Amino acid sequence: MNPDIRREREGATFNKDALTHILDGGAEKTRRRRELELLVIRDPDFQYEDHNFLSRSERYESAVKKSAQMILKIREHGISDPDEIYYYKNFVHRGRPEPLDLHLAMFLPTLLTQATPEQQDTFFMPAWNLEIIGTYAQTEMGHGTHIRGLETTATYDPSTQEFVINSPTVSSIKWWPGGLGKTSNHAIVLAQLYTQGKCHGLHAFIVPIRSMSTHKPLPGVVVGDIGPKFGFDEVDNGYLKFENVRIPRENMLMKYSKVRPDGTFHKPPSDKLTYGTMVFIRSMIVGESARALSKACTIAIRYSAVRHQSELRPGEPEPQILDYQTQQHKLFPLLATAYAFHFVGQYMKSTYHRITSDINQGDFSELPELHALSAGLKAFTTWVATAGIEVCRMACGGHGYSRCSSLPDIYVTFTPTCTYEGENTVMMLQTARYLVKSYRQASEGQQLTGIMSYLNEAQHRLHAQPVANRPTVIDISDLASLVEAYKLRAAKLVELATKSLQGELQKHKNQEDAWNNAAIDLVRASDAHCHYMVVKLFVSRLGEVGDVAVHSVLSTLAVLYALHGVSQNSGDFLQAGLLSVPQLAQISEKIKELLTQLRPNAVVLVDAFDYPDEMLNSVLGRYDGNVYENMFEWARKSPLNRTEVRSHRKKNKLKNKWGGSSLGRLLC
Repeated sequence: MNPDIRREREGATFNKDALTHILDGGAEKTRRRRELELLVIRDPDFQYEDHNFLSRSERYESAVKKSAQMILKIREHGISDPDEIYYYKNFVHRGRPEPLDLHLAMFLPTLLTQATPEQQDTFFMPAWNLEIIGTYAQTEMGHGTHIRGLETTATYDPSTQEFVINSPTVSSIKWWPGGLGKTSNHAIVLAQLYTQGKCHGLHAFIVPIRSMSTHKPLPGVVVGDIGPKFGFDEVDNGYLKFENVRIPRENMLMKYSKVRPDGTFHKPPSDKLTYGTMVFIRSMIVGESARALSKACTIAIRYSAVRHQSELRPGEPEPQILDYQTQQHKLFPLLATAYAFHFVGQYMKSTYHRITSDINQGDFSELPELHALSAGLKAFTTWVATAGIEVCRMACGGHGYSRCSSLPDIYVTFTPTCTYEGENTVMMLQTARYLVKSYRQASEGQQLTGIMSYLNEAQHRLHAQPVANRPTVIDISDLASLVEAYKLRAAKLVELATKSLQGELQKHKNQEDAWNNAAIDLVRASDAHCHYMVVKLFVSRLGEVGDVAVHSVLSTLAVLYALHGVSQNSGDFLQAGLLSVPQLAQISEKIKELLTQLRPNAVVLVDAFDYPDEMLNSVLGRYDGNVYENMFEWARKSPLNRTEVRSHRKKNKLKNKWGGSSLGRLLC
């Protein structure tokens, strides 16, 4: 153990395992998670393989092999709980994407939530047994987030009781689905439903795309891999073109909407039910934001504890870079953010399951709220986490640029979340529609329920007296006061955005132009709403923590998270009369004080995330802190070190011109 990191752990003021249990949801869940980790670590089929020195084709082949073995092991070990399956899969692949991601995360859940019992009997067990390997084909070359604009068609032919699936334009070619390029033999395809001469919007269809015996593309199906991307080397993201492919009527997912044999269409109780899989994934992504950022923080903070550099005082030993206030200011607010997002992720997961249960009982009342919340928090958390991962990489200096740090891989694996399942700006605007609607209802005297009820409360508070005469709200050391300030800031920005939209409409603009001209204000309102939700949920979670020492350190993180957000958005709080100018300096000093308070616990706070070295795959973030020895050993494994520079004699004149130089000796 590196002596620096040992001292860090000895100086902690709280019990690490007690905090880990809170993050996992209980001591039993921690025990079970670690048990699953050991199953993977001790399994000879899953021994660590450094993907940094593999080609894309080798990465794909390795991932496919592990995925196939993983399914067999899940059955062998009797792992059936969805959370345990997810964690086991994630650990097998060391947090990297893999070709069966969409099969497990989208294809199977869509069957469970949108297929009839008869369709589940037909498709689910073959899919669970990997006879059917599925993907989720939504995005097209010309349309992504604006899914109402998708062009793929499914036209019902009552004479044969079949749907004809067609890609009528180049831009309608399905593009990006993971596992489509080589792996899948079926796809859930979102297409515009046409029956009896009328379009009924998007619906989901199960379409065979490759032979289950030969794996060759079926007639009328043009399918393949789209090529290298920014990351995701292990995944065969693909393209899919349909040339009048016929499927049985029973292949339309009909739990909610139906097409009768004669072509009669019965619409679903809510048009948002078609997007149920997207809402599920968006809810999951909030938790992924916490995991990605917490990994990056773990690496950067551990490395900062063992890295010594420069001088604080002449002649004294070089200090740990974690002792520099600027390093703490980079990393500790991100650490607080990772904890905040973790608790928000837990909330989103439980909320999704609760509302899904209500939907299954026929209660669709909370679906619009879930749709708006998942869209906004997906955008808010992924933007913040993506930027934070890059801050962590740069905080590690030059070594953070090396792939041995794992930080480049964490970044390129996570940053697509800002785009997939809805581009973030569009997601914020979707949330804004719900906020504007809710604000108008509150203004008309309706009593809102659920998370939007704060708009009723804020109406009186914000308009009771002029801003100039209103006492400031923020007590910078009191969490309840900070939650109140974030609530009123969100309400104020929702009000301003709604008035901006109304002002545009009064300029004789149509609804679409008015919305576009108010879009900046609308996105700001959604951002403030999501920020309020994160602060509120973080503080609310503290009320469930009984351990005094753990509660103390989490409270420090919560205050830091809230005050850091106030300092970054001080104009909003000043404009709403929630903050005074002198308080800005007080907040700055308070943040410095909080950094000092967190410094002794920083390493153990990232230890509490409990990532084994096998999951981090980071030389810089090693638990034992022995960075330099292992960095040297990692570098020596580079394939370039096992090759010799060969002589390539080309032309005499090239040799004559460059032969005396080092470059010449390489070229000639």
